[in-house]
This record gives sequence, structure tokens and C-alpha cells, in this order.
Amino acid sequence: MISRRGEALAESHPGFRGLKFTPHDFRRIFATELVNSGLPIHIGAALLGHINIQTTRGYVAVFNEDVIRHYQAHLHQRRQVRPVDEYRETTKDEWAEFDEHFDRRKVELGSCGRPYGTPCQHAHACIRCPMLHINPKMLSRLEELEADLLARLHRAEGEGWVGEIEGINLTLRFLRAKREDTERRVRRPAVDLGIPSPRSVTR
Repeated sequence: MISRRGEALAESHPGFRGLKFTPHDFRRIFATELVNSGLPIHIGAALLGHINIQTTRGYVAVFNEDVIRHYQAHLHQRRQVRPVDEYRETTKDEWAEFDEHFDRRKVELGSCGRPYGTPCQHAHACIRCPMLHINPKMLSRLEELEADLLARLHRAEGEGWVGEIEGINLTLRFLRAKREDTERRVRRPAVDLGIPSPRSVTR
């Protein structure tokens, strides 16, 4: 039906001539409409089932400044309904603890994106963890890990270790998905929002 409509429009609007639509196009349109309507992109990512927000950014046909503006508007709206006392001036000890916490996020392959103040729930099995953000510099390390996993898989198949085979195949799926996502992020670099600094709140 859409193809027929496109052909009809092509008579007066040549840009529609030969235009093809796929079901996935509507998923992208849905994502763009969400963000253009003011929904923060991280919520859109959750609705679309994306582990990494950069995947959602690839779906959304908006400019980086639009994404930032919508997110800042969302934060402003949220702050209006919070108690004023929550926005007191930060103490030096609190900032020191905050910095120390994020220092512990640094791991071999990149950094951990788990919520602030929460412990690692995956026993440092980072490859399988959706919170791991791969550092693009470590892509070569992923290749080494994949080669090791494939060697282990070959051994497990030869020995008939069914449970080991299942576990290795699962880890390989996560590894390859993370590599693909990291390569996509390299092609679409993230916007640098800078590091927050303490500030006084005017009451």
C-alpha cells in the first residue's frame, strides 16, 4: 500500500520515484518521533530494547544539539518536582567519593556503565555484561579474546563438553555484539558534554 502511494506521489514529487520502505524504517521513524517530541534518548533506548544508547542515536534523524537540548529539558523538569534540599552545595568529601567511585569503573576493555553507587553484579564477567562500554583502542584485544574462545570451543566440541559449548557460544555472541557496537560508535563519535563541577545553588 505504501509502495503504491509512493508511486502515485512520484508523478508530482520525483523524490518518491523508486523509494522502497522496509519494516525497520518505521522503527527508525518511531525513534525519531520520540526524540523530536522531547522524550530523552535514554528512555527511547529502553523502549527500543537497545543496550547501548549509541545504537539509538544511529536510529534518530536529529542533530546532536537537539538530543542534548531535549535531555536538558527533561532534567530541568525532573528537578522541579524534587525537594530543594537535594540540590544543596556538594561537600569536598562527597566529590572525592564520587571521583573515587568512577575510578573503579575502569577495566581492561573499557569502562563500566552501571548506576552510581552500585556494585558489580556479574562477578566481573565483563564481556557478558550489558554495562561494559568498550574502549575503541581495545578492539584488537577483542580479536585476541575471540581467538581464545574459538580455541576453547574447538576443544570443548572435541571432548563433548555440552555445558562448556553453550557457555562459550553465549560469550562469543556478546563479544561480537560489543565489537559491532564499538565499531559503530567509532563511525559515529559521541558528543563530549564535559565533566561536571561543583556549584552553589541559589535558593
